[in-house]
Amino acid sequence: MKKKTRYNLETLILLSPFLIIFMVFGIFPIGYSFFMSFTNYTGLNPHFDFVGFSNYTRAFSDEVFLKALKNTFIFVIGTIPFTTTFSLILAVLINSKSLPLKDLFKAGFFLPSVISMVVISTIWIYLYSANGFFNQMLPLIGIKPLGTSWLASTKTALLAIMIMDIWAAIGYYTILFLAGLQSIPGEVYEAASIDGASKIQTFFSITLPLLKPTMFFIISLNTIRSFQIFAEIFTMTGGGPSNATQTVVHYLYQTSFRQFDMGYASAIAYILMTIILIFTIIQKRLLRSDI
Repeated sequence: MKKKTRYNLETLILLSPFLIIFMVFGIFPIGYSFFMSFTNYTGLNPHFDFVGFSNYTRAFSDEVFLKALKNTFIFVIGTIPFTTTFSLILAVLINSKSLPLKDLFKAGFFLPSVISMVVISTIWIYLYSANGFFNQMLPLIGIKPLGTSWLASTKTALLAIMIMDIWAAIGYYTILFLAGLQSIPGEVYEAASIDGASKIQTFFSITLPLLKPTMFFIISLNTIRSFQIFAEIFTMTGGGPSNATQTVVHYLYQTSFRQFDMGYASAIAYILMTIILIFTIIQKRLLRSDI
């Protein structure tokens, strides 16, 4: 018993640096921000009052927050299906034995994932400008150019950011799907081939069911990332024009670090966390993942 106690004590001592750092920079900020969401704390004044659930009720009567929430939902619903579908198609093509230069394709598709989103966003600002690439291409397909930047119009600004985000994210999720495809035993496909199954039957009866854990991981990761979209909005539009691209996290940033309304911003953060949690649970049940 003494030896076991001594072993546990030594283990605790060795783990103590990590545990202390995790408690100070992980657990404490989470708990303290949750407490702040029930106060009128500003971050500038050490004195604050407990206001109960007023910050939470205020959020659902705040027109800008509701607009940001709507835009965030549009962004999530409008990007995830395309990102997931295109990534899966590319992963299947790259995984095929007949495709030459596989490593080159993998590196090319993954490249946007290792470039800073701020850099990507800055480049796409020029592509979306009045004289940019997209406005120059529109006449070629019989569509009149906008005459202004895509990011300056309330009708196209959010769509433009969604298109850019889909392009930038496809490569990362393609690599994840590719890892999932390569983890499927080849004997399963051999058995299906002996039974006379076509490629389409094999894909829907074997590949997709065995990819469910990978798909759950990818969709959950993509959902969390999409709900937390910030760098693109901050760099390209700042939430404009007329809050057409305002999102929850960007509005949270403005509320906390520009308006210094830390209590209200904390409440917004926990509302967003609850929404993400609900979406993740729904996705897990729909995909019936055993993760």
